[in-house]
Amino acid sequence: MSAADRAARLVSGAGALLVCAGAGMGVDSGLPDFRGHAGFWRAYPPYERLGLGFEEIADPVHFARDPEFAWGFYGHRLALYRATVPHAGFAVLRRLGARAFTSNVDGQFQLAGFAGVAEVHGSIHHLQCQEPCSDDVWSADGVVVEVDPETMRAVSPLPTCPRCGGVARPNILMFGDSSWVGHRTGAQLAELAQWRREVGAGLVVLELGAGTAVPTVRRYAELSSAATGALVRVNPREADVRHGRGIAVPETALEFLDRLAGAAG
Repeated sequence: MSAADRAARLVSGAGALLVCAGAGMGVDSGLPDFRGHAGFWRAYPPYERLGLGFEEIADPVHFARDPEFAWGFYGHRLALYRATVPHAGFAVLRRLGARAFTSNVDGQFQLAGFAGVAEVHGSIHHLQCQEPCSDDVWSADGVVVEVDPETMRAVSPLPTCPRCGGVARPNILMFGDSSWVGHRTGAQLAELAQWRREVGAGLVVLELGAGTAVPTVRRYAELSSAATGALVRVNPREADVRHGRGIAVPETALEFLDRLAGAAG
Protein backbone atom coordinates (compact mmCIF):
# COMPACT_ATOMS: atom_id res chain seq x y z
CA MET A 1 0.00 0.00 0.00
CA SER A 2 1.35 3.45 -0.93
CA ALA A 3 1.99 6.16 1.65
CA ALA A 4 -0.87 8.20 0.18
CA ASP A 5 -3.30 5.29 0.50
CA ARG A 6 -2.15 4.60 4.09
CA ALA A 7 -2.68 8.28 4.84
CA ALA A 8 -6.16 8.24 3.35
CA ARG A 9 -7.08 5.19 5.44
CA LEU A 10 -5.78 6.87 8.62
CA VAL A 11 -7.70 10.09 7.96
CA SER A 12 -10.96 8.42 6.94
CA GLY A 13 -10.89 6.30 10.11
CA ALA A 14 -10.07 9.15 12.49
CA GLY A 15 -11.99 9.46 15.73
CA ALA A 16 -11.54 13.23 15.40
CA LEU A 17 -9.95 15.12 12.51
CA LEU A 18 -8.08 18.41 12.66
CA VAL A 19 -7.17 20.04 9.34
CA CYS A 20 -4.21 22.41 9.43
CA ALA A 21 -4.27 24.35 6.17
CA GLY A 22 -1.78 26.66 4.51
CA ALA A 23 -1.78 28.59 1.25
CA GLY A 24 -1.85 25.45 -0.88
CA MET A 25 -5.44 24.85 0.17
CA GLY A 26 -6.55 28.09 -1.47
CA VAL A 27 -4.35 27.68 -4.53
CA ASP A 28 -6.42 24.65 -5.51
CA SER A 29 -9.48 26.94 -5.60
CA GLY A 30 -7.64 29.20 -8.05
CA LEU A 31 -6.34 31.76 -5.56
CA PRO A 32 -2.88 33.23 -6.28
CA ASP A 33 0.27 31.87 -4.69
CA PHE A 34 2.33 34.63 -3.05
CA ARG A 35 5.40 32.39 -2.74
CA GLY A 36 8.38 34.48 -3.89
CA HIS A 37 8.36 37.60 -6.05
CA ALA A 38 7.63 35.66 -9.25
CA GLY A 39 4.37 34.15 -8.00
CA PHE A 40 3.25 37.39 -6.42
CA TRP A 41 4.01 39.46 -9.51
CA ARG A 42 2.16 37.04 -11.76
CA ALA A 43 -0.95 37.77 -9.72
CA TYR A 44 -0.29 41.50 -9.36
CA PRO A 45 1.75 42.87 -12.31
CA PRO A 46 1.52 46.54 -11.18
CA TYR A 47 3.68 45.73 -8.17
CA GLU A 48 6.38 44.25 -10.40
CA ARG A 49 6.63 47.63 -12.14
CA LEU A 50 7.10 49.20 -8.72
CA GLY A 51 9.61 46.53 -7.68
CA LEU A 52 7.60 45.68 -4.55
CA GLY A 53 7.16 42.21 -3.06
CA PHE A 54 4.40 40.81 -0.88
CA GLU A 55 6.28 41.38 2.39
CA GLU A 56 6.76 45.07 1.56
CA ILE A 57 3.10 45.61 0.70
CA ALA A 58 1.62 43.54 3.54
CA ASP A 59 2.89 46.08 6.08
CA PRO A 60 0.44 47.94 8.35
CA VAL A 61 2.43 51.17 8.07
CA HIS A 62 0.88 51.81 4.64
CA PHE A 63 -2.60 52.26 6.15
CA ALA A 64 -1.30 55.33 8.01
CA ARG A 65 1.07 56.72 5.37
CA ASP A 66 -0.75 55.91 2.12
CA PRO A 67 -4.14 54.26 2.78
CA GLU A 68 -5.17 54.31 -0.90
CA PHE A 69 -2.09 52.19 -1.68
CA ALA A 70 -2.78 49.84 1.23
CA TRP A 71 -6.47 49.40 0.44
CA GLY A 72 -5.67 48.92 -3.25
CA PHE A 73 -4.06 45.60 -2.38
CA TYR A 74 -6.43 44.49 0.38
CA GLY A 75 -9.56 45.77 -1.34
CA HIS A 76 -8.71 43.72 -4.42
CA ARG A 77 -8.09 40.63 -2.31
CA LEU A 78 -11.34 41.11 -0.39
CA ALA A 79 -13.32 41.11 -3.66
CA LEU A 80 -11.33 38.14 -5.00
CA TYR A 81 -11.88 36.00 -1.93
CA ARG A 82 -15.59 36.76 -1.86
CA ALA A 83 -15.91 35.67 -5.49
CA THR A 84 -13.86 32.46 -5.18
CA VAL A 85 -15.75 29.18 -4.88
CA PRO A 86 -14.11 26.69 -2.48
CA HIS A 87 -12.95 23.55 -4.29
CA ALA A 88 -14.62 20.17 -3.82
CA GLY A 89 -12.09 19.06 -1.21
CA PHE A 90 -13.68 21.29 1.41
CA ALA A 91 -16.90 19.27 1.16
CA VAL A 92 -14.93 16.04 1.70
CA LEU A 93 -13.54 17.43 4.94
CA ARG A 94 -16.96 18.63 6.09
CA ARG A 95 -18.40 15.15 5.61
CA LEU A 96 -15.66 13.83 7.89
CA GLY A 97 -16.57 16.36 10.59
CA ALA A 98 -13.16 18.06 10.50
CA ARG A 99 -12.20 21.12 12.53
CA ALA A 100 -9.89 23.65 10.90
CA PHE A 101 -6.77 25.62 11.84
CA THR A 102 -5.47 27.87 9.07
CA SER A 103 -3.01 30.64 8.32
CA ASN A 104 -5.17 31.70 5.38
CA VAL A 105 -7.12 34.92 5.76
CA ASP A 106 -9.46 34.24 2.84
CA GLY A 107 -12.50 32.86 4.69
CA GLN A 108 -12.76 29.87 2.37
CA PHE A 109 -13.51 27.42 5.19
CA GLN A 110 -16.44 29.54 6.37
CA LEU A 111 -17.66 29.97 2.79
CA ALA A 112 -17.62 26.16 2.51
CA GLY A 113 -19.85 25.89 5.59
CA PHE A 114 -17.32 25.24 8.37
CA ALA A 115 -17.93 26.59 11.88
CA GLY A 116 -15.37 27.08 14.62
CA VAL A 117 -12.43 27.83 12.30
CA ALA A 118 -9.23 29.03 14.00
CA GLU A 119 -7.65 31.73 11.81
CA VAL A 120 -4.20 32.21 13.30
CA HIS A 121 -3.37 35.23 11.11
CA GLY A 122 -6.82 36.80 11.30
CA SER A 123 -9.35 37.40 8.55
CA ILE A 124 -9.77 39.84 5.68
CA HIS A 125 -13.52 39.64 6.30
CA HIS A 126 -13.13 41.53 9.60
CA LEU A 127 -11.84 45.05 10.19
CA GLN A 128 -10.20 47.08 12.95
CA CYS A 129 -9.00 50.66 13.42
CA GLN A 130 -5.52 51.18 11.96
CA GLU A 131 -4.37 53.17 15.01
CA PRO A 132 -6.02 51.28 16.79
CA CYS A 133 -8.20 53.56 18.90
CA SER A 134 -9.81 50.54 20.60
CA ASP A 135 -9.79 46.76 20.50
CA ASP A 136 -13.01 46.65 18.44
CA VAL A 137 -13.19 44.14 15.58
CA TRP A 138 -16.16 44.24 13.21
CA SER A 139 -17.44 42.46 10.12
CA ALA A 140 -16.48 43.66 6.65
CA ASP A 141 -19.85 42.54 5.27
CA GLY A 142 -21.16 45.25 3.00
CA VAL A 143 -17.75 46.91 2.63
CA VAL A 144 -16.78 47.38 -1.01
CA VAL A 145 -13.50 49.02 -1.99
CA GLU A 146 -13.16 50.30 -5.55
CA VAL A 147 -9.68 49.69 -6.94
CA ASP A 148 -8.07 51.10 -10.10
CA PRO A 149 -6.65 47.94 -11.78
CA GLU A 150 -3.89 49.87 -13.56
CA THR A 151 -2.42 51.54 -10.48
CA MET A 152 -3.75 49.14 -7.81
CA ARG A 153 -4.77 52.15 -5.75
CA ALA A 154 -8.11 52.35 -3.97
CA VAL A 155 -10.62 55.05 -4.79
CA SER A 156 -12.21 57.01 -1.94
CA PRO A 157 -14.22 56.59 0.18
CA LEU A 158 -12.15 54.09 2.16
CA PRO A 159 -13.37 51.97 5.08
CA THR A 160 -13.31 53.92 8.34
CA CYS A 161 -13.41 53.17 12.04
CA PRO A 162 -16.93 53.74 13.44
CA ARG A 163 -15.47 54.86 16.78
CA CYS A 164 -12.90 57.51 15.77
CA GLY A 165 -13.58 58.05 12.06
CA GLY A 166 -10.01 57.21 11.08
CA VAL A 167 -8.92 54.71 8.44
CA ALA A 168 -9.84 51.09 9.09
CA ARG A 169 -7.72 48.10 8.07
CA PRO A 170 -8.28 44.36 7.81
CA ASN A 171 -7.97 42.42 11.06
CA ILE A 172 -4.98 40.52 9.66
CA LEU A 173 -1.61 39.93 11.28
CA MET A 174 0.78 41.58 8.81
CA PHE A 175 4.57 41.71 8.72
CA GLY A 176 6.09 43.69 11.60
CA ASP A 177 2.60 44.28 12.95
CA SER A 178 2.37 45.80 16.43
CA SER A 179 -1.15 47.19 15.87
CA TRP A 180 -3.03 43.97 15.19
CA VAL A 181 -6.04 43.44 17.46
CA GLY A 182 -5.74 39.72 18.15
CA HIS A 183 -8.52 38.87 20.60
CA ARG A 184 -10.83 37.39 17.94
CA THR A 185 -8.13 34.95 16.88
CA GLY A 186 -7.19 34.31 20.52
CA ALA A 187 -10.74 33.19 21.30
CA GLN A 188 -10.75 30.87 18.28
CA LEU A 189 -7.46 29.29 19.33
CA ALA A 190 -8.66 28.81 22.90
CA GLU A 191 -11.81 27.05 21.67
CA LEU A 192 -9.76 24.79 19.41
CA ALA A 193 -7.36 23.93 22.25
CA GLN A 194 -10.33 22.92 24.43
CA TRP A 195 -11.69 20.70 21.64
CA ARG A 196 -8.29 19.03 21.25
CA ARG A 197 -8.23 18.24 24.98
CA GLU A 198 -11.71 16.73 24.76
CA VAL A 199 -11.01 14.43 21.81
CA GLY A 200 -7.68 13.25 23.23
CA ALA A 201 -5.88 10.29 21.69
CA GLY A 202 -8.40 9.80 18.89
CA LEU A 203 -7.14 12.89 17.06
CA VAL A 204 -5.66 12.66 13.57
CA VAL A 205 -4.02 15.77 12.10
CA LEU A 206 -4.18 16.40 8.35
CA GLU A 207 -1.85 19.17 7.21
CA LEU A 208 -2.60 20.54 3.75
CA GLY A 209 -0.49 22.88 1.64
CA ALA A 210 1.60 24.39 4.42
CA GLY A 211 5.15 25.39 3.52
CA THR A 212 8.30 26.05 5.51
CA ALA A 213 8.75 29.75 4.64
CA VAL A 214 6.22 30.75 7.33
CA PRO A 215 6.04 27.53 9.39
CA THR A 216 3.14 28.49 11.68
CA VAL A 217 0.80 25.79 10.36
CA ARG A 218 3.45 23.07 10.26
CA ARG A 219 4.44 23.74 13.86
CA TYR A 220 0.84 23.65 15.06
CA ALA A 221 0.23 20.39 13.20
CA GLU A 222 3.32 18.83 14.75
CA LEU A 223 2.37 20.05 18.22
CA SER A 224 -1.20 18.77 17.88
CA SER A 225 -0.02 15.31 16.78
CA ALA A 226 2.98 15.04 19.12
CA ALA A 227 1.36 12.58 21.52
CA THR A 228 0.33 10.06 18.86
CA GLY A 229 2.33 10.75 15.71
CA ALA A 230 -0.96 10.64 13.78
CA LEU A 231 0.08 13.33 11.30
CA VAL A 232 -0.48 13.35 7.55
CA ARG A 233 1.53 16.04 5.76
CA VAL A 234 0.33 16.77 2.23
CA ASN A 235 2.56 19.05 0.17
CA PRO A 236 3.76 18.64 -3.42
CA ARG A 237 7.24 20.08 -2.66
CA GLU A 238 7.82 19.99 1.11
CA ALA A 239 6.14 16.86 2.42
CA ASP A 240 8.96 15.54 4.64
CA VAL A 241 8.10 14.78 8.27
CA ARG A 242 10.64 14.91 11.06
CA HIS A 243 11.84 11.73 12.76
CA GLY A 244 9.24 9.63 10.97
CA ARG A 245 6.46 11.14 13.09
CA GLY A 246 3.78 11.04 10.42
CA ILE A 247 3.09 10.16 6.80
CA ALA A 248 4.46 12.31 3.98
CA VAL A 249 2.27 12.66 0.88
CA PRO A 250 3.80 14.62 -2.04
CA GLU A 251 0.48 15.69 -3.58
CA THR A 252 -1.56 18.87 -3.77
CA ALA A 253 -4.34 19.32 -1.24
CA LEU A 254 -7.04 18.67 -3.81
CA GLU A 255 -5.30 15.57 -5.21
CA PHE A 256 -5.19 14.02 -1.77
CA LEU A 257 -8.75 15.03 -0.90
CA ASP A 258 -9.98 13.46 -4.13
CA ARG A 259 -8.14 10.30 -3.08
CA LEU A 260 -9.70 10.58 0.37
CA ALA A 261 -13.18 10.91 -1.15
CA GLY A 262 -12.60 7.64 -2.98
CA ALA A 263 -11.39 5.89 0.19
CA ALA A 264 -14.34 7.15 2.20
CA GLY A 265 -16.85 6.34 -0.51
